[in-house]
Amino acid sequence: MSNIIRLIVACVFLGAAVAMPFFGIWGWAILALFIGGIVLLTFFFNEKMIISQYYLRKENSEKSEEWLLKIKDYEKELNKNQHGYYNLLIGLIESRKQPLKSEKYFKKALSLGMKMSHNTALAKLSLAGIAMGKRNKREAQMYLQEAAKDDKNKLLADQIKMMKNQMAQMDKQQVVRGGFRPGGGGRQF
Repeated sequence: MSNIIRLIVACVFLGAAVAMPFFGIWGWAILALFIGGIVLLTFFFNEKMIISQYYLRKENSEKSEEWLLKIKDYEKELNKNQHGYYNLLIGLIESRKQPLKSEKYFKKALSLGMKMSHNTALAKLSLAGIAMGKRNKREAQMYLQEAAKDDKNKLLADQIKMMKNQMAQMDKQQVVRGGFRPGGGGRQF
């Protein structure tokens, strides 16, 4: 259902809830107020997104993806503030199947913007992981530093620390693979 239709339905129910007490229909007025409030709430918080987040937290990505795919045109069905979160959820689901293809969703989520800083930090942390997978250390460090800045409540501090340790391990592997021989002075024939 389009957001404009939701807003019209909510206004009709809320208008009816205001008019009914003048005619002495208090019971139906309370019910209309309740229904109008719920419809107005779904204007700001889409029910499909909430259900998808619930399944994602329960680590059931198939069900989560199923609910997200029910949103056919997210630009019409979702409030403008939810566009970034939609792309973040798609990126999180996609990262479990094909991590390198999820990069575009995380970048789009960051470009659309998200109000909560820990969600921005999560997107940047995911981008750092993708950059590490591509062996792009400089980009990974940049995203890790930005994620650490955005994680004001320290919700992702353990994951950031773990990723920094993995990056240090990556450096050690490059030294061993790169042909550095301790004690060796040049070419040996």
